[in-house]
Amino acid sequence: MYLGLDIGTSVIKAALFDGSGRECAEASARMQLLAAPIGWSELDGDAVWHLVTKVIKSLFHDGAYSVGDVRAVGVTGVMVGVWLLDEEGSLLRAPILWNDARAQVLIDRLRSENPRLFSQIFAHSGSTMQLGCTLPVLAWLKENEPEALARARHVVCAKDYIRYRLTGRIATDESEAVMAPGSAVLRSFHPEPAELLGVTELLHLLAPVERGETCAGEVTAEASALTGIPVGTPVAIGTGDTGACVLGAGAHAPGQAVTVLGTTCLNGVIFDVPAYEPSDLGLLFCIPGERWMKTMVNVAGTTVLDWCLNSLCPDIGSGDRPYEALGALAESSHAGSGGVIFVPYLSASGVIAPRIEPGARAGFHGLAPQHSRADLVRSIYEGMAYAIRDCYEQIGGAGAGIRLSGGGARSPFWAQMISDVTGYAVEIPEGTQFGAKGAALCSAVAIGDFASIGEAVEATYRAKRRHDPSPRSKGVYDEAFSRFKIASAATLDVLKGVAT
Repeated sequence: MYLGLDIGTSVIKAALFDGSGRECAEASARMQLLAAPIGWSELDGDAVWHLVTKVIKSLFHDGAYSVGDVRAVGVTGVMVGVWLLDEEGSLLRAPILWNDARAQVLIDRLRSENPRLFSQIFAHSGSTMQLGCTLPVLAWLKENEPEALARARHVVCAKDYIRYRLTGRIATDESEAVMAPGSAVLRSFHPEPAELLGVTELLHLLAPVERGETCAGEVTAEASALTGIPVGTPVAIGTGDTGACVLGAGAHAPGQAVTVLGTTCLNGVIFDVPAYEPSDLGLLFCIPGERWMKTMVNVAGTTVLDWCLNSLCPDIGSGDRPYEALGALAESSHAGSGGVIFVPYLSASGVIAPRIEPGARAGFHGLAPQHSRADLVRSIYEGMAYAIRDCYEQIGGAGAGIRLSGGGARSPFWAQMISDVTGYAVEIPEGTQFGAKGAALCSAVAIGDFASIGEAVEATYRAKRRHDPSPRSKGVYDEAFSRFKIASAATLDVLKGVAT
């Protein structure tokens, strides 16, 4: 058995997997962000560790599985941000998370002084830098909390802190170093982004970089007493949540595509070389096993359905099985939604694909008196499918097909629509905890149960469902996608000026 831990923004998850990769048990616990100024995102780090120990124990409380059967542990979690540790390894302040925006004013100032800042960083990392990345947060701390930095000895990220509490060893993996931002080519930190952000003198605080599928250390006596995991159990370095989800969803071969349709909608293709095109757009993740994933993200994902239930269909939202009922209503309309187009840029932060536009907003286009509520609801589902196609066209296509995970994958109606709209086969992987599975696979490779992470992914992948594109709807969706592109351009070019 392998134990995978997934440290989320608001949920801690743990899952057990057998040697074939089947998910045997899972447990989770929710946690609250700390009260903080608008734009800040912080957690109580000690409370996170306490919840991890609690969730691990809950996996074994019914006696169905024995903690003594755990051969190895893998950890994944939300990426970047800053978990600041002192010489004793204690947290110096509340951890700052990936979605924190406190560095906005600082970054705006740096960009006014150097308009090419983001492009120069992209040339190394292959990603559009986000405000909650490690280096911009360090730049903010340098200006605003120098006393904390003066006492700091280590900067780690979420999974690295939990792994440290398990093993007593400080380290990070390639995915965190590249997204810090660092270098996608070197798969490590790089001095130039640090120099551009004014934090060169803080580079010594960054953790040593190791491969995610290697062993970090063993469970200590202190961690064993708190979790029940036997002393000496190997713990893998692990990788960031995106890479872990990709591995858990069964993707590792070049050309494979993965869409994670959750709160946000992430669409990526695996490469065996760093993919920097299109330039200054998207995110480039390092995946264990010498792989990279070029990714385009629609900031709004399944949140478009939540908005629909609250604003357009409160009667359905307050009923039983609201998502199933909403899907049935959408299905009662026809492909193309009678000509209605929904542009799903339903986020206060705008969009980062097909281009970066913080002022962009969502909207319906082509409404006429004859349109029904069912048409509008279906157009919301279709709008997300068009956005997915748009993202993949930016990358150059989805290769041999799409592995679809996240909450949206539970809907056969939506999965079939995505297949029809994109023209690619869509497979739904077996399982639910793909991040924890990816972490567990890293641990299985670390102890030698598989020769490589590619072998582990291939050996443990099983498809739950497969949806092939229907030729009957191709013409309708191709024509509707053309109208979506026009509506998207109007949204990006016109509405950005009036968004508040």
